[in-house]
Amino acid sequence: MEKYLDTALSAKERAQDLLGKMSLEEKMGQVNCLFPYGDHWDLLQKMAEHGIGEVSTLEVRSIKSLEEAVQWQRKIQKMVMDQSEHHIPAIFHMEGLCGPFIQDSTSFPSGIGRGSTWDPELEEQVAQTVSRQELACGITRVLAPVLDISRDSRMGRQGETYGEDPALASAMGAAYTKGIQTGETGGRHAESAAKHFLGFHDSQGGIHGANCDIPDRLLDEVYGKPFQAAISESGLRGIMPCYCSINGEPASASHKILTDLLRGEMGFDGVCVSDYGAVGNVHNVQHVGESVTDAGYLCMSAGMDVEMQICTGFNKELKERFRSGEADIRILDQAVLRVLEAKFRMGLFEHPFALDGEELKKEFYNDKDREVSLKAALESLVLLKNDGALPLKKGIKKIAVVGCHAKNARSFFGGYTHLSMEEAVHAVANSIAGLKSGSVDGKKIPMVPGTQIQSDETEEFDEILRQQKPGCRSLLEELKVKLPDVEILYSYGYPVAGDDLSYIDEALETVRQADLVIMTLGGKHGSCSVATMGEGVDGTNINLPVCQDTFIRRAAELGKPMIGVHFDGRPISSDIADQYLDAILEAWNPSETGAEAIVKVLTGEYNPGGKLPVCAARSAGQIPVYYNHPNGSAWHQGESIGFQNYVDMLHTPRYFFGYGLSYTEFSYSDLKLDQKEIGPDGKIRIGVTVENTGDRDGEEVVQMYFRDPCASMTRPVKELAGFCRLPLKAGEKKRVTFTMEASQTAFLDREMKWKIEKGEIEIQVGSSSEDIRLKDSFRIREDGWIAGKDRAFCAEYEIIGCGV
Repeated sequence: MEKYLDTALSAKERAQDLLGKMSLEEKMGQVNCLFPYGDHWDLLQKMAEHGIGEVSTLEVRSIKSLEEAVQWQRKIQKMVMDQSEHHIPAIFHMEGLCGPFIQDSTSFPSGIGRGSTWDPELEEQVAQTVSRQELACGITRVLAPVLDISRDSRMGRQGETYGEDPALASAMGAAYTKGIQTGETGGRHAESAAKHFLGFHDSQGGIHGANCDIPDRLLDEVYGKPFQAAISESGLRGIMPCYCSINGEPASASHKILTDLLRGEMGFDGVCVSDYGAVGNVHNVQHVGESVTDAGYLCMSAGMDVEMQICTGFNKELKERFRSGEADIRILDQAVLRVLEAKFRMGLFEHPFALDGEELKKEFYNDKDREVSLKAALESLVLLKNDGALPLKKGIKKIAVVGCHAKNARSFFGGYTHLSMEEAVHAVANSIAGLKSGSVDGKKIPMVPGTQIQSDETEEFDEILRQQKPGCRSLLEELKVKLPDVEILYSYGYPVAGDDLSYIDEALETVRQADLVIMTLGGKHGSCSVATMGEGVDGTNINLPVCQDTFIRRAAELGKPMIGVHFDGRPISSDIADQYLDAILEAWNPSETGAEAIVKVLTGEYNPGGKLPVCAARSAGQIPVYYNHPNGSAWHQGESIGFQNYVDMLHTPRYFFGYGLSYTEFSYSDLKLDQKEIGPDGKIRIGVTVENTGDRDGEEVVQMYFRDPCASMTRPVKELAGFCRLPLKAGEKKRVTFTMEASQTAFLDREMKWKIEKGEIEIQVGSSSEDIRLKDSFRIREDGWIAGKDRAFCAEYEIIGCGV
């Protein structure tokens, strides 16, 4: 038996043996990717004539049945293995942010919605479902989690992230990575490819893929933290760099970022795969390298192992440079070795094919998957305002429901869901990087009046929902089912964007007839030209559109209680909504169980406990606005010089990070630290008692922050140290004890070394970053230095019941 086929050996040993037997042609196949689309079988065979490293499964989004999807995988995998001299299987990759792009798979709320749950245990369950379903279909590389830190709501991809805080993103991202990589299905193991490394959302102007000027300290301390946590705590095995140039060089071609930082400082030892088209972009867009081949070699030399989704820079000319010695063959061998190791770790040599028949059904379907999606949707909902309108009072006879989102369940599905990616196929213009521009030719396309946005209110888009999620009810349908004794009136009211007021008078007449009005608000978080935000769909206006603000203002004149339910990938921001609405529920994009989750909250069957994972800016003019800004900045700038606010607006955000209301109240008491001084390698236990003082069961997100009052470098005004989503029955109290390590306070000193600095550390515990209930402090007795990869990222906690 060949050594590389011996399962008793390690993945590295097997990979090293196989590498030594491979031809140059077979090696080049392993650093390339196949992108099957349409009916181009002869072309696919030619592109994989010596095998292939990865296969894109994007076009599985359009396959109408699970059985067809797995047969697609099995057919392509067989062809790839038959054409490889050593029968090397391909890695099939698929997105995983909100679930697989596979018929009958489970869809989950958007990343920013799941960030609002503040529930890493639930996030791990979400990832386990994604991993199991994709593995069953032969897919072993999951392109998730998204570990970007987002401080800019103009950027169309804010909804993919866990928000603005690196500690929250670290906890959620490490949990997701663990959920993807821990299990086994069909003999295979999945590996995450976290994205988009590094600082992607700090692009100039909030523009997708634009240049980033990010100091090294900010890059490492803030943008690098979630990636480091996923590597250190969950053994992250895959990285996808961002499209941006960072400090003068494309991330995809940066040795400093992909080797010195990622592999050297951060200890990453997995596979680095390019974002779609990113290697070609280095030459064609960022104009680095004299040719695409030069750019390809720059990327591979920097640490890029696989070019996706089509061969541009890792091409035949580069192969000949390796053959002649013009290019260092050790660079190629290093990349191929990493790819082979991954394939052995994944179990692909023994189990290359998707499951089928009864075995497939047994692994793919699980009744608990919908329960996980529903729990994620419920926990993601954030109550931003409530003047007593919620929960809905008994005795209401008529409710007016207004807004285009209410009648259209597709509003529940945000960017990078299966549904939104299939919608992209029907878009007139493409905004997704690496794909062809414009998918629909020769058709008359309806547009949202006064905008550049394609209307999705047509039969072809409705058919996508019926195909993918036939049982998914709209909010309007769910209200009618759950409130059979209430007359539910509906009016369209307004579209997702623009200033079209032609439907307002009709909607106002509907409101006049009702006891209360529920307005659905927001844009369309999705894909391409049918979206108001998404990949490549950025905007300078982060507020509600004119048509929606106008309706709120005019409806207020009728004196009816008004509730707003907001859908989008960025938080609601509207002076008019704040002024006139009696209640505001931030729903994000709650996915397939969205209607059930929202109605449970509206009726009081479920008490909302979600908390904002971002500060909500009042307008784009405030951006960036985030709670953990440096001392002397943002709404603390006025302590030094200048006015306390802008001349035309407050410095403070509309809603603060960590903010969210409940139908009950919580009190905090008895904050105790188990010691007042620790060493730089020490830990401290911090306990607090939280009581539900209201008459409803509820969940509180207990948040612990720390502040370094005086330091050798400018530090944030506060930083999240730990958190706990705590369920409490009415009248119940529990004690939460956080264990915080001194290394959580580490920062980069003047020599760019990770320093745990002696001195006082203030502890703040409360219900949001601004709603601090209790404070205390401890001291770190002496300085200490640590490798960044060895520091702690988020405090662990334990809960002790104290009774009622």
